[in-house]
Amino acid sequence: MKRMVIAAVVSAVFTIGAAAQDAPTIYAESFRKGATRVKDDKLEVKLSPTEATFRERIKDSAGNDRFELMITPQGPLGDTKITSWRVQLKDLKHSLYSNLLLAEQQPSEDAKNNLWWLNPNPFGPVPIRARRIIKVEGFYVLLRVKDLHFTPLDSPYLDSMVVQFEATNGDPRAGY
Repeated sequence: MKRMVIAAVVSAVFTIGAAAQDAPTIYAESFRKGATRVKDDKLEVKLSPTEATFRERIKDSAGNDRFELMITPQGPLGDTKITSWRVQLKDLKHSLYSNLLLAEQQPSEDAKNNLWWLNPNPFGPVPIRARRIIKVEGFYVLLRVKDLHFTPLDSPYLDSMVVQFEATNGDPRAGY
């Protein structure tokens, strides 16, 4: 029995490693159109159950706080365990819309409308290691899960995730 569990864990580790190398790039455009540009910003966020929420202000090209980036945990209703994280980008001047990272304001299963959801479920709409590029107004947001860990290894519960975030005015697809 122990050998089967060890073999399953080793197989999962190699599968996750191989998937990371073959991770697709998925591009979408936000429902929000406009010409707003931002100061280029790049950061790496380390999330865990003790530091499960992250907030950062994103400045526009004039240097003013314009957007708020938030990463929040999600889990089973009534439980404190984390199964995924959600990324939101809010416009501080126009609070009507809760998340500018949506391609459409109506919920859908389309991968392009779920790039904000960092869900490691293999049956989820977006592969967890995908490079996610979302054009919002006149700038681009890049999201990428660099690392994640489950406890125990065969559970659906995350105990850490490292997310790379980048806001840039240049089209990041040009390098491909």
